[in-house]
Amino acid sequence: MIERMKKWYPGLAKTALILVYLVILAGAVVRMTGSGMGCPDWPKCFGYYIPPTEETELLWTPGKTYMEGQVIIREEALLVARNDFTSTSDFSMANWEPYTRHDYAIFNATHTWIEYINRLLGALAGLAMLLLAISSLAWWKEKRSRTLFAWLGVLAIGFQAWLGATVVYSVLEPAKITLHMFMALVIVGMLLWIIHSSDTKTRHFRYDRITSRLWWAIVPLSMLQILLGTQVRQYIDHQSELVGMQARELWLQNPDIVFYVHRSFSILLLILHVWAAYRVYSMRSGFEKINASLMVLLGLIFSGIAMNYFAFPWGSQATHLFLASLLFGFQWYALMELKRASKTGISS
Repeated sequence: MIERMKKWYPGLAKTALILVYLVILAGAVVRMTGSGMGCPDWPKCFGYYIPPTEETELLWTPGKTYMEGQVIIREEALLVARNDFTSTSDFSMANWEPYTRHDYAIFNATHTWIEYINRLLGALAGLAMLLLAISSLAWWKEKRSRTLFAWLGVLAIGFQAWLGATVVYSVLEPAKITLHMFMALVIVGMLLWIIHSSDTKTRHFRYDRITSRLWWAIVPLSMLQILLGTQVRQYIDHQSELVGMQARELWLQNPDIVFYVHRSFSILLLILHVWAAYRVYSMRSGFEKINASLMVLLGLIFSGIAMNYFAFPWGSQATHLFLASLLFGFQWYALMELKRASKTGISS
């Protein structure tokens, strides 16, 4: 049984990683469609484990059985059932209490199900992390770091779930959304470390000190660029509230200085990436993740150009955010490969 658990360990880590990236993609779609408040409560959605599909399901109805915690919309406010009961012909406030976390009380079936799918994927990712942690117990005597990291991952995804709840309770406060996104990247980094540490395949890398130094500069600069991007996104969110979701051409009409720094900084990152990729190609050093990172960066730049010059075409925001998370993944894994090669690879 111990040996089986050891074999499951890397596979579960990869499954968890895929699910976390799906959560990031779903979260990007939530942002793009404005579905963040599709489920105004947490962890349920309008008091249901499976949310309603029509607003009529959320309206008070005589002769209907309500369960404790179930939510209705009445007079533009959310009400929560105090206990299990069957309604009579007349509405009685004694059976209900106001929802006090916030005053958002709008139902949109599309937004609700987009947000619900996002949460469902998050729950599946959490389950995969828990199974990974259980399987990691088999490594406790040999490599305790694998066990410790796996259980830290469970704590991290639990913290991420709590952050998701605070985002809802704050009615999508931008700073909390940013923290929520960065926590997702932390979880990605932990899973990639687990996958890398359990990779026993023999690979022959040609270690190059200049490439390594370039990459050690690129990774923190890319994280700074992502941070700048979150500030630009917060500005765009504010503009979309002011001018409306339909007036996309006005979202970047008068951007602040952060936008120009973010846009210009991408040129520096592109130059550094091309330089690193050229050295990998010319020396045949085997660090393919660096080339993949360059391709993702180009996709990021093109999606940024699309948003800026073509008034945020459909899907461009979600694509941009998802590619940023992919960029981090490729860069972090390449960094770990470079670090390992510095000890075991062929120096040049």
